[in-house]
Amino acid sequence: MELPDHDHHRYFVTYSGVKLPLKLITPLEVDEINNRNTWFCGYYDADGKMLACEKRVYGEVEFSHRYEYHNSGDLKSALIMMEGEEPQRLEFPK
Repeated sequence: MELPDHDHHRYFVTYSGVKLPLKLITPLEVDEINNRNTWFCGYYDADGKMLACEKRVYGEVEFSHRYEYHNSGDLKSALIMMEGEEPQRLEFPK
């Protein structure tokens, strides 16, 4: 699954909860990530639905998620990739 268009991404301090897709919270401006060791980047479609997110530590991707949705807008699948581990796909039947 390709990384979404970079025109629709935002930076955050962290996320809340355990439900997928992750809920990224505490927005950061682009210039604020230069002074941080850890941050999250969320990639969104034109309607604001999260398509992917990454946790970055010292600029390197520590983990990433890629999301697909049913036509209804409910989560269809999540591809979870952790550094040094095999990717895991979770399916959410309609």
